[in-house]
Amino acid sequence: MNACTTPKIAIALAVFNGALWLPEQVNSILVQQDVDVTIFISIDPSVDGSEVLCDMFAKQHDNIIVLPNASKFGGAAKNFFRLIRDVDFSGFDYFAFADQDDVWFEDKLINAVNKIVETKSDGYSSNVLAFWSNGDKKLIEKAQPQREWDYLFEAAGPGCTYVMTVELASEIKQTVIASWLEVNQLGLHDWFSYAYARANGFKWYIDLWPSMLYRQHANNQVGVNAGWQAFLYRLKKISSGWGIKQSALIAKLIGKSDDAFVKSWRGFGRYGFLKLAFNANKCRRKPTERVLFFCAGFSMAMFGNGK
Repeated sequence: MNACTTPKIAIALAVFNGALWLPEQVNSILVQQDVDVTIFISIDPSVDGSEVLCDMFAKQHDNIIVLPNASKFGGAAKNFFRLIRDVDFSGFDYFAFADQDDVWFEDKLINAVNKIVETKSDGYSSNVLAFWSNGDKKLIEKAQPQREWDYLFEAAGPGCTYVMTVELASEIKQTVIASWLEVNQLGLHDWFSYAYARANGFKWYIDLWPSMLYRQHANNQVGVNAGWQAFLYRLKKISSGWGIKQSALIAKLIGKSDDAFVKSWRGFGRYGFLKLAFNANKCRRKPTERVLFFCAGFSMAMFGNGK
């Protein structure tokens, strides 16, 4: 991209029963400063008029494109993987994810582009400012220093903050197409995207600056993890084996399955869980999350089905 040209950004917006929030979110994308955006919308069959609303957006704006109807996805990740697979973003400079219910600050995208250029990075994510209908707001910090193996066990923050160079996005697209059935076993598209980047020599920047308002409500599929109740919930989920199985699948998809560290735990045995527990400082960015990770690994080794 020439430094004097306006950055062209393809926005992948996944929709499911989002009619209540879509007008505000779409408008916040359309008014982004100093960038040229095109919004590609994929709709999981909805019952609240989301399809009609998105078709109206497309008729009103030449830079909004609604993808053809598809079968039910049953989750945001599968919807986003469909967008990665089906959107032709080869003519763009950057590719970004968007949720249906947030509100972007007007300089969200240009700030991301500037940081990517300044730091010579390929991927970008940021902190967010969570907000509730009662007016409460809370800074959600995700910009702790990256660790050696954090990408195998967590995302780089909310996927709705992600901005990637088209070179990185194109490689992710190739993997999604080549491994479509396995990719759709993943529960988080943003985690996979970050993992692919880190494992394949791409540089990722996590910004301290909160780039958007991150809406919290009862229908959030993945919302803010805050407080001790959330801590215990995540401990239970990790200890159930879901997280580690996702990590093993991601490691396979990004070409790390035969790495010595991954091989030490991918069999889910007692030794492997202990190995993870005692490497917690390399596997999570946030100190409190390292404690959670250690507890989960130790619990699985001692009381789970580890051998």
